Amino acid sequence: MSAYLVLIGLVVMERLAELVVARRNLAWARSRGGVEHGRGHYPWIVAAHVGLLVAAPAEVWLFGRPFVPALGWPMLAVVLLAQALRWWCIATLGRQWNTRVVVVPGLPLVGGGPYRWVRHPNYVAVVAEGVALPLVHTAWLTALVFTAVNAVLLTIRITSEDRALASCSS
Repeated sequence: MSAYLVLIGLVVMERLAELVVARRNLAWARSRGGVEHGRGHYPWIVAAHVGLLVAAPAEVWLFGRPFVPALGWPMLAVVLLAQALRWWCIATLGRQWNTRVVVVPGLPLVGGGPYRWVRHPNYVAVVAEGVALPLVHTAWLTALVFTAVNAVLLTIRITSEDRALASCSS
């Protein structure tokens, strides 16, 4: 359990690093006329991600979920790959990356990096991590609930993002 708490702590630190980058990029975007879209769903996304990071270790502790190596090690690999994909997205988008939907008028869509193959690769990382992080320590209930909630939120988010990008490119 203590190693799992270390993993959760590392993911929390990674999320805080994302927020630092996002705030810096938000200031940059706003200084160039960036417009935020879909503000209403953002607090729900934050709540879902905080819920994931609290619920997974809580489920392990409350229900005595064991570490099953045949499941845990592959899921840890998925978590690490999801982090790598997320930071590849962040590096590819540069100042245009944000945890919010912010579009700076006049900037072209990014088509390099993972965006060459997938329209929303960051959300692939989110989905993979949301399933894998709880399953590292067999917190299957958290994985199931987060995946269901995340599916609804990502449907809203991607629709909002696509509309925002379409409105700025037309």
